[in-house]
Amino acid sequence: MASYDIGVLPGDGIGPEVLREGLKVLEATAAVEGFSYRLVEYPYSGAYYLETKELVPDRVIDEWRTLDAVLLGAIGHPDVEPGLVERSVILGLRFGLDLYINLRPIKLYAEHLCPLKEKTPADIDFVVVRENTEGLYSQIGGHLKKGTPDEVALVNGVYTWKGCERASRYAFQLAQQRAVQRGPGRRARVTLVDKANALRPHDIWTRAYAHVARDFPDVETDHAYVDACCMWMIKNPEWFDVIVTTNMFGDIITDLGAMLQGGMGIAASGNIHPGKTSMFEPIHGSAPKHARRKERGLPAWGDRRRGNDARLSGRGAGRRADRRGDGRSPCEWGGAVGGRAERDLDVGDGGHGRGPDSRRAVSPDRVAHPCHPPRSSLEPYGCPMPPRWWSAPSLGRRSSSSHPRLLGRFRLSPA
Repeated sequence: MASYDIGVLPGDGIGPEVLREGLKVLEATAAVEGFSYRLVEYPYSGAYYLETKELVPDRVIDEWRTLDAVLLGAIGHPDVEPGLVERSVILGLRFGLDLYINLRPIKLYAEHLCPLKEKTPADIDFVVVRENTEGLYSQIGGHLKKGTPDEVALVNGVYTWKGCERASRYAFQLAQQRAVQRGPGRRARVTLVDKANALRPHDIWTRAYAHVARDFPDVETDHAYVDACCMWMIKNPEWFDVIVTTNMFGDIITDLGAMLQGGMGIAASGNIHPGKTSMFEPIHGSAPKHARRKERGLPAWGDRRRGNDARLSGRGAGRRADRRGDGRSPCEWGGAVGGRAERDLDVGDGGHGRGPDSRRAVSPDRVAHPCHPPRSSLEPYGCPMPPRWWSAPSLGRRSSSSHPRLLGRFRLSPA
């Protein structure tokens, strides 16, 4: 029987709770697949830093290299300098173990979880290969004359041929594997996402990608600038198979992808060095304000949502009573879709618990608002979001998509 040594970093906020559920899955998988494992727990987190002032030492990074894998909950504490512990733990793992691939699958498992109209699991099934050790996250830069009117902040983006080439090669190999798994009918495709028109150093990505593509004649090649990629992810997500992109762009577009598949609580991330120790984590932050709800006497998420639905269902359409005490309309906090799984948490607040309250889903037939079109036009959307052709009467012909007030009102989830 195979046996594995797995490092465990519960972290902060909801991290320990998320990891606890993940370990249940690991236990069940081990029983089915017939392997054993030993867990090695590490304390490093924001809370641990506040108590000990200790970050991850080099000897621990050396120890991580001897493990088969590392599981991470989430890192980030509101009382610690933003990014201090995250850089020590997450970047310590990524850079220390040379985890040069950040693999983020974007797969819709249930149609009612998707905020896009008429999109099914067959339409949203692609993977983002994010280069994970270079770019703007290389930690090269700093401040000059900080705190003065003459302050200057610099950051350097680092792109190497080796980094671009190996990430591109991994993406092409992955596309071939996916084509075999899915069978005939869908050809393998790799889309390069960069901004080489405005950021000319991204030309190294263009050339490395083209160099690798010659070794994979059976894989279609494609290219999109990052702004166009975001547009096509919403308009035609079925076009994508495998995306390969820079560190920062991969970080950004996979949050968008997470919402396509049902929320930040569903999205996963693998930090991989093929054939060596790798680290696996959810992509959301620690969201400490949502942690330990039962211990704090707060209702479970399912109970809270049912209470919200019951409260809203008895109120008249378009009344101010449909608003919460903070003055926001249901469409501002109603989140992505009417049927989102009750266990799904929206924790896209950057990991520090400072963002908007977690939005819960509210069915369009439960609430109404003066700025909403009739429910019949909302049905194909699965959420309180206006169709493209509709504009609010008070705005005349101005499109809702171009009005900043409505952009905030109709957002699907906190950024």
